[in-house]
Amino acid sequence: MASSSGTSSGSSSMIHQNSCSEEDLTALMDQRKRKRMISNRESARRSRMRKQKHLDDLTGQISQLQKDNEQIISGLNITSQHYMNVEAENSVLRAQADELSNRLQSLNEIASFLNANNGGLHAAAADSSCFAEPHDSFFNPLNLSYLNQPIMASAEMFY
Repeated sequence: MASSSGTSSGSSSMIHQNSCSEEDLTALMDQRKRKRMISNRESARRSRMRKQKHLDDLTGQISQLQKDNEQIISGLNITSQHYMNVEAENSVLRAQADELSNRLQSLNEIASFLNANNGGLHAAAADSSCFAEPHDSFFNPLNLSYLNQPIMASAEMFY
């Protein structure tokens, strides 16, 4: 019986040892679960922080791109205004060039006419004492000061 009581006391000690190790195992598992939960919370917090930083960066990028866009639009408006001014000035210059070209053509026609008829007029004047041409007359090809008038043109003429 002694051996059976020894066996029974050994078995109760083993049960006690098993229950301690189950308690230890449960405590160890609970501790690991808490560590994992804390680690997951920290990981989620870091993830939210990264997400917020990325969102802030994108918001800053939007703001910078909007400023850049406003500057580009402003520059485009200024360039368009300069273009319109240059176009108006070019129209005035084209009109002046056309007018000058027409005047030159008229002057060339007058000079051709005078050169063609020059001999006949001077011969008639020499033969006839009644036809006395004034020195600064209209027909004197060397005195074309009446044609030397400024040309006035403006952009309003074309609108």
